[in-house]
Amino acid sequence: MTILLKGGRIFLGRKFVTADVLLKGGSAFVFDKGAAPDEMTALCSAAPDIENAGCGDVFGTDTDAEVIDLSGKDILPGFADVHVHFREPGFSYKETIRTGSLAAAHGGYTCVCPMPNIVPVPKDLDSLRAELDIINKTSLLDVIPYGAITVKQDGRSELSDMESMAPYVCAFSDDGRGIQTGDLMRDAMQLAGSLGKLIVAHCEDESLLQPGGCVHEGLFAEASGLIGISSASEWRQVERDVNLCYETGCAYHVCHVSTKESVQIIREAKQSGVNVTCETAPHYLTLTQDDVAEYCRGGEPADSGRFKMNPPLRGKDDREALREGVFDGTIDMIATDHAPHSAEEKARGLEKSPFGITGLETSFPILKTRLVETGILTYERLIECLASAPRKRFGLPGAETLDHGSFRAVYSEDAGGGCEGNVGYKEAVRGNRMIFPDLTIIDPEYEYTIDPDDFLSMGHATPFEGDTVRGKVIMTIHKGKIAYEGCDNDPRAQDRN
Repeated sequence: MTILLKGGRIFLGRKFVTADVLLKGGSAFVFDKGAAPDEMTALCSAAPDIENAGCGDVFGTDTDAEVIDLSGKDILPGFADVHVHFREPGFSYKETIRTGSLAAAHGGYTCVCPMPNIVPVPKDLDSLRAELDIINKTSLLDVIPYGAITVKQDGRSELSDMESMAPYVCAFSDDGRGIQTGDLMRDAMQLAGSLGKLIVAHCEDESLLQPGGCVHEGLFAEASGLIGISSASEWRQVERDVNLCYETGCAYHVCHVSTKESVQIIREAKQSGVNVTCETAPHYLTLTQDDVAEYCRGGEPADSGRFKMNPPLRGKDDREALREGVFDGTIDMIATDHAPHSAEEKARGLEKSPFGITGLETSFPILKTRLVETGILTYERLIECLASAPRKRFGLPGAETLDHGSFRAVYSEDAGGGCEGNVGYKEAVRGNRMIFPDLTIIDPEYEYTIDPDDFLSMGHATPFEGDTVRGKVIMTIHKGKIAYEGCDNDPRAQDRN
């Protein structure tokens, strides 16, 4: 099927330009705005191998051809999330690969990396195959899993068979548990490094935790009588690991950074040449423990579990340090830590509900509304954090065709390689000048209220329920084909695949 996306604002060559994008045969071509009709006619007559590449009557006999007007819409590279939990196999009552990938498409994501806290734990190729088989059968997008660092994914047991899994995973992690000894982390880094793979760490020193911790160790915990989770439980392990990273030379990535101390440790490590990157999540950039306190003012509501995640929401000074870290590049990317649970589980309150919230379908609108619209972060930097930075660090599809978050118009391999700026119809298609065919289409002015009933994820717990946001994903294109389309909860997300 041929689709022409007309008149959108595409982020190309580090700037926004008005252009058309042609989707055909799994490829995407970008053209200058308003190519003349005679140029379109000449294109079709001169290049029969790309017949029907235009619009209107130049589609000829291609009855499935479609023209979509994107005037006033933004065309961005497909987002990538290196930190999601799709729960399958093992916990499919919470989420499945299918529903998780639907939620990802609904949120503008075309590539996601699910963590290994599943059953069986992906500790070797045989156990990993259970997840890979489901991905191959049911995924709508690029779903590239993690392998576990330890055989029990507990941060303490012996190392997994990383060598057998390495060709099939994005990296290795025990997310949900920190690696509890320096010796074990050193061994993990040395093995992963020899395989050219990242170690991705959930940093949490269990010796610094009290049983039952559920919120940040701060004013709200004191006032409510809840057990707090200290900042030191995170940053002390970050500190240990960056030293081990320097020692071993392993490529190292820190999950869901939440404290000001972690930001400073990583900043200094980067300045010293340590091969470290990190992520934070939308909720840490936009919320604090004060938001939990406000929601629980006058008594804790039954659904307060929608504010419970690990690490917890921390103080305002931590949030400001995280924002500064994203701004100056200390924090490389933003990941959702999408962690759905059943409604019954999340209705147990702060103390008893499990850690984790749903994040894929709220990430972009929340970040655009609370950070970009308020002038805290540029739109361009946000796109880089969501699209190109995770692809580049993790070697995900499209990494070489994006530049600081923007598309590059590139030659295909058979046209000799290289890069070009925006061009006209004839030059683009004749020269096989293409862009990365994963696109996220945004209506930047669309204002709406976040309603979990609109989610395609099975998990509905979000601290952003009821928030008014501006900027909505209206279409997600994966490998040149529409994976999601609609201004509201639209079943075409399934019908298109």
